[in-house]
Amino acid sequence: MASVPSLASTLQQQLADALTAALPEAGTADPLLRRSDRADFQANGILALAKKLKGNPRELASKVTAALPAGELIKDIEVSGPGFLNITLTDRAIIGTLAARAADGDRLGVPPKAAPGTTVIDYAQPNVAKEMHVGHLRSAVIGDAMVQILEFTGENVVRRHHIGDWGTQFGMLIQYLFEHPDELKHEDDKADGEAAMSSLNRVYKASRVLFDTDEGFKARSRDRVVALQAGDPETLAHWQRFVDESKIYFYSVFDKLDMEIADPDIVGESGYNDMLEETCRILEETGVAVRSEGALCVFFDDVKGPDGNPVPLIVKKTNGGYGYAATDLSAIRDRVQNLKADTLVYVVDARQSLHFKMVFETARRAGWLNEDVKAHQLAFGTVLGKDGKPFKTREGTTVRLEDLLDEAVERATAVVREKAEKVGLTEDEIVENGRYVGVGAVKYADLSTSAVRDYKFDLDQMVSLNGDTSVYLQYAYARIRSILRKAGDAKPAAHPELELAPAERALGLHLDQFGAVLDEVAEGYEPHKLAAYLYQLASHLTTFYDQCQVLSDENPPEVVENRLFLVELTARTLHQGMRLLGIRTPERL
Repeated sequence: MASVPSLASTLQQQLADALTAALPEAGTADPLLRRSDRADFQANGILALAKKLKGNPRELASKVTAALPAGELIKDIEVSGPGFLNITLTDRAIIGTLAARAADGDRLGVPPKAAPGTTVIDYAQPNVAKEMHVGHLRSAVIGDAMVQILEFTGENVVRRHHIGDWGTQFGMLIQYLFEHPDELKHEDDKADGEAAMSSLNRVYKASRVLFDTDEGFKARSRDRVVALQAGDPETLAHWQRFVDESKIYFYSVFDKLDMEIADPDIVGESGYNDMLEETCRILEETGVAVRSEGALCVFFDDVKGPDGNPVPLIVKKTNGGYGYAATDLSAIRDRVQNLKADTLVYVVDARQSLHFKMVFETARRAGWLNEDVKAHQLAFGTVLGKDGKPFKTREGTTVRLEDLLDEAVERATAVVREKAEKVGLTEDEIVENGRYVGVGAVKYADLSTSAVRDYKFDLDQMVSLNGDTSVYLQYAYARIRSILRKAGDAKPAAHPELELAPAERALGLHLDQFGAVLDEVAEGYEPHKLAAYLYQLASHLTTFYDQCQVLSDENPPEVVENRLFLVELTARTLHQGMRLLGIRTPERL
């Protein structure tokens, strides 16, 4: 495993050393390096230094330039304007650095963290005995991408799916199952997701009708809630049947999403039951929570209702029941004390921001969160229809997640089929690629938008070969694989001695940014920045194709090899980047 410093980081260090050498009175200074349209990079830090030192910025810039070491990195450096440095790198440095990245296998020269921490990511939170709908999409997709990205950076990641598996509704469901014990049996004993959801829907609807019309059943259901909370073995056994049946359904939906969910990662609301009373006791004994009108509450100076009165976080209700806050606070205790997490990430709807703000502040007051243990809500916006309103069916109901994914795959398969004959795809490949393209389109549309923003769900655009879509990226990858297959005896090989065309330089410099982008994405929990990087990479590739023919008898062998090297590294970077977003890259498309 090789750690390959980026061209920018190497240049940054050389500039910082030159600043210190030329201007020792300035101390350590940031050269403020950034990419530039006028050269490869521009350093703007001298202007601020000149003001601090009361010197002429162009003269200071000349001193810094003279202090830079002679070597293979910098081809040209120009003092521009009020002391800006426009810097062009050598072609040898670009190809040499990329060759080192290419030699590092799947990591592409990106080093893992030197001192990784432990991050618990709470995402994909479906409810037992209920269908997953479009509202569950973003938590699952964004959370899964962040898991992959953080793991790639070397972080120890613990997945947590905080499913809704507790509450008063289970009294109604369990009581109905006691009185109709065969209702969760499948006619053909086939334990698939569709059959599981069909059974759950049937029980839910039937029990709800009885609950609303039969006072005796309603009373028995309420007694059943008490038995459930008291840990009655027979009641818990029936409750477990609902959980198991729901998992069959959950796993079938996550399989359609091409996401891996494992049993040990599922710790629902019920998993913290034994901690609730102790959590409340600690909060009350430490004065973090106080009694108010019979309820155990936490108050905040900056959280008030429309009437100006404080709005508390209710940890324990007047009737002795526990609110969501008690469960969420107990989960924090468990994740910090037992899982030894130093970072907690919650991929949760932005509409719950106030709740989590109060929960996190309560945990800080209790000492469970502190300078060494942080919590972050990765808040996300709403999925909208083409009309800009929350995505609904024509009947006004919430769109089932399975239906949405099935339609995406159907549309994508039609797009793949149109080009199948030209590429020579078999029917099995058409079906497989249709799935990868359809699911990838849905994921990419979500991930290419800043999480906190709403976005419009437009399948026609999502499966388009043009524009900022996953299909465009998948096609770019497949096109490179096709070129590599046609290359015959010519093999990818780096040739640092060659002079690069402008499009080759632009592609190479962008390839070198992969590690820096991943660091930024991991640091800020912003997967849309990786999606943007990959789209720009594919765009650079398109320009490269237009201006630099890869396989041509007119080109010397070393030029062909070098261009094959550039496109192969581009393919590997696209493949790895898309994998981190949870999107497949078919070899032929």
